[in-house]
Amino acid sequence: MEKFDYDLESVQATRNLARQAKMAQTQLAKFNCEQIDKIIRNMVKVAEENAVSLASLAVEETGFGKIVDKTFKNHFASTELYEFIKPMKTIGVIKEDKVNKLTEIAEPVGLLMGIIPSTNPTSTTIYNAIIAIKSRNGIVFSPHPSALKCTLQAARLMNEAAVAAGAPANIIGCISKPSMAATNELMKCDEVAMIIATGGSAMVKAAYSAGKPALGVGPGNVPAYIERTANIPQAVKNIITSKTFDNGTICASEQSVIVEECIRDQVVEEFKRQGGYFMTSAETNQVAQKLFVRGHSMNAKMVGRSAKYIADNASITIPAGTKVLLGEQQGVGEGYPLSYEKLTTVLAFYTVKDWQEACELCISLLHNGGVGHSLSIHTETPELAMKFSEKPVFRILVNTPSTHGGVGLSTGLAPAFTLGCGTWGGSATSDNVTPMHLINIKRVAYGIKECTENTNLSNSACQAQSSSPSPSAVSDDQIMTVVNEVIALLKKRGDN
Repeated sequence: MEKFDYDLESVQATRNLARQAKMAQTQLAKFNCEQIDKIIRNMVKVAEENAVSLASLAVEETGFGKIVDKTFKNHFASTELYEFIKPMKTIGVIKEDKVNKLTEIAEPVGLLMGIIPSTNPTSTTIYNAIIAIKSRNGIVFSPHPSALKCTLQAARLMNEAAVAAGAPANIIGCISKPSMAATNELMKCDEVAMIIATGGSAMVKAAYSAGKPALGVGPGNVPAYIERTANIPQAVKNIITSKTFDNGTICASEQSVIVEECIRDQVVEEFKRQGGYFMTSAETNQVAQKLFVRGHSMNAKMVGRSAKYIADNASITIPAGTKVLLGEQQGVGEGYPLSYEKLTTVLAFYTVKDWQEACELCISLLHNGGVGHSLSIHTETPELAMKFSEKPVFRILVNTPSTHGGVGLSTGLAPAFTLGCGTWGGSATSDNVTPMHLINIKRVAYGIKECTENTNLSNSACQAQSSSPSPSAVSDDQIMTVVNEVIALLKKRGDN
């Protein structure tokens, strides 16, 4: 009975949040560029002022990642994001094509629902709130239960900052009593116009089945291929930098390292030199048993943990200063547990003969839970990088940490914490999601071609003003001559 009462209360509270936020969004839709920019600047300011406290709260509540890295993610989701989206036109006339007499006008989508993961709770909340306001949308968040406090705090701070700068009250909301019933209610309620789903595969699929537009992400089982011409010390440094950033909690982080036989020994030695520990077969099995539950689902207790924490829990001894654990794998799928996504400081390690075999292995790994997301390659041969652009992913990240490259920190990609995987990965977009994905575009189109009715053919036809009759056109007189000849021929046959 208590759970029944809790669910009822959470559903009713969610309905109230949605109604309030929708009313606020209706007012926000009338704001101009200057008003919106003022609001966002204050949100960025407040996010920066609270970057450390929010990061600390997230680590304390979830146990995932590192305070210093979560602090940077909060900065990236506010200041870095703002610099990128500031020049975007999301209000009023956003494009005029004088040649074709076509004008494009931006309109907000309406009220958004943001599904927030436990791995990046505060940064994703900040990022979603800012891109929502930039496009004049309201947003209500559905937090992961294990990250409720920090998500609530981030949403509260963003709402207060927005309102203090002139936004309508309740423009940003967050479910305070999370439950599946409340999440389902928010997904399907009339007030919500679009869903941004950043989280596990099951939740993303649920968002797409809610009967309304949704922007979701898929898992990122990212292969990292070190090709024979690569700068090996730099490649290893990039991979370790990426995998240890917030202890591997970003879905764009590397999951497998693939090397060619001719450079294998050099790569292994470089990993050892920079803090990698190669586990024995027995140790790999011990770690794998701790990493996964119910088949290939990540054990929440191992997500975003240090190499030492994982080693201690698996009862294996590793050198002091170890940053990542590597386990050799001979295949992909069942029987090869490290071939699956691992949002922590553990990497699979593969050896191949050449780049063609690396291609095949990358495809197998991607189809094992990362299709459409990202692939990392380290090479000094640009032509080879382009060959890998044919793989089934939408981010081919070259000579850069995959985590940083995927979210747009070290590359020219849009700064984002929602990384679309395209139709290959079951997503509605293959982009890094920006405010431009959160607007409707109406078009004012003037007639530029003359439409005339062709009475001879008893049909309407539109022709460009400069068009001329086809040289093969048949005149009415010619048609009547042929008709009369056929009639005469039929009569003659009848007389005979």
